[in-house]
Amino acid sequence: MQHLPIKLSLFINYFVFAMLLNSVGTVILQVQSTYGVSESQASVLEGFKDLSIAITSFLLASFIARIGYRRSMMLALAFVGTVCLAMPQVPAFWMTKLLFAAIGVSFALVKVSVFATLGLVTDSRARHASLMNFLESFFMLGVMSGYFVFSAFVDDSNPGSPAWLNVYYVLAALAFSACALLLLAPLDESGVSAGEERSPAREFAAMMALSIKPLVLVFVICAFLYVLIEQSLMSWLPTFNSSILNLSASLSIQMASILAAATALGRFFAGLALRRYDWFMVLLAGLILAACLVLISLPLAGRAGTAEVSSWLQAPLAAFIFPLIGLCLAPVYPAINSVILSALPVRQHAPMSGLIVVFSALGGTTGSLITGSLFQAFGGKTAFYFSLLPLALLLLALYLFKRQTDGAAGIPTPGSGRAAVNSDA
Repeated sequence: MQHLPIKLSLFINYFVFAMLLNSVGTVILQVQSTYGVSESQASVLEGFKDLSIAITSFLLASFIARIGYRRSMMLALAFVGTVCLAMPQVPAFWMTKLLFAAIGVSFALVKVSVFATLGLVTDSRARHASLMNFLESFFMLGVMSGYFVFSAFVDDSNPGSPAWLNVYYVLAALAFSACALLLLAPLDESGVSAGEERSPAREFAAMMALSIKPLVLVFVICAFLYVLIEQSLMSWLPTFNSSILNLSASLSIQMASILAAATALGRFFAGLALRRYDWFMVLLAGLILAACLVLISLPLAGRAGTAEVSSWLQAPLAAFIFPLIGLCLAPVYPAINSVILSALPVRQHAPMSGLIVVFSALGGTTGSLITGSLFQAFGGKTAFYFSLLPLALLLLALYLFKRQTDGAAGIPTPGSGRAAVNSDA
C-alpha cells in the first residue's frame, strides 16, 4: 500500500504521545499523595502542558515546513524521551512541571507535523476525513493503554511511594523506538516547498492572516470548547473516581480508561457514519446524548458507598456510565479538523494545524484549571455538572460553523437566498 510506512509511523507517534499527554489525570492524582500538593496546585500541570503546546505552535507552526515534518517529529521524540529518563532521577513536583512542559513542546511539533503530513499521503477529502478519524481513534487507544501502564506501577498499599515514577523508563523506551522507526519511514515533502519561497516573517504573517478569516475564527471557537470539555473530563476523571466513587488509586486510574475506550470506539464508528450522514447532524446527536449521560450518571454517583472499592466487579454503576460520554463526544474533534483542513491548500495545512493546536491547548488548560478549582471549592459532582455549559455553547458554535462552511461551498443557509450548488465541502 502506498505511503504505508509513514502512515504506520504517524500512528505509532500519536500512540506514544497519547500515553504521555493524557497521563496528566493520573499524575494529578499521584502528586497529591506523593508530594502533598492540593487539587488547585496539581491542576497547573495541565497549564504547563497546554501552554507550552500553544506557545510552541504559535511560534513555530508556520516554519515547520522549512524544518521538515519528519525531522520535527524525530527531534520531538528524542527530546521527550530524554526528559522521561530524567523523571525518576529527580522525584520533585517542579520536575513534574518540567516534564509536562517538555511533553507540550514536543507534541506541538508532532501534532502540527502529523496533521500537515496527512495532506501529503491522502488524495481526496473522503480519504483525509477517514484517515483523520482512524488516527484520532488510535490516539485514544494510546490513552486507554496509558491508564493500565501507569496503574501497574502504582502501590495502593503505600500511596505516597514514588515507585510510580519508574513508568517513565518504559515511556522513554517507547519514544526512542518510535524515533528509530520514523528514521526508516520515507516521506516526500517536496510538494510543500514547491512554489514561491517566503521569508519567516511572511510565513508568520500568512498564519496570522489565516487566523482572522470568519470560517477559521468560528472553527477555533469550536476546537477550544471541545477540548475544554474533553480535557476537563479526562484530567479529573481519576480524581473523581477516587474522591467521589471511593475507588482505590489503581482502580480509579484503570476505570478512567473506559472514557478513552469509548472515545476510540466512537471515532472508529464516526469514520463510517460520516461517509453516509451529514457531519453536523452526527455531531448534534452526539452532543445531545452526552448531555443526557451527564444528567443520568451524576445523580447515580451520589449513591456510591463509603467503603473503598478495589475491584471492577464492586465498582458503582456511575463508574461505568459516566465515561460513556466519550462515545458521544468522539466525532467532534476529528470531524471539524478534517472540514477545515480539507478546505485549504496543502501549503496552508501546517499553519492551520498550528492554529488548531494553539486553541486546543488553550481549551485544555482552561478546562482543567476551572474543573480543578470547582473540585476543590464545591466537590467533584458540581465540577462535572459544569460540563453542561460548554456543551451548550459548543452546540451553538457548531451551528455557526455549519453556516460558514455551507456558505463557503455555495450551499444556501437559512435566509441567505443563495441558489444551491453541488459540493462535498
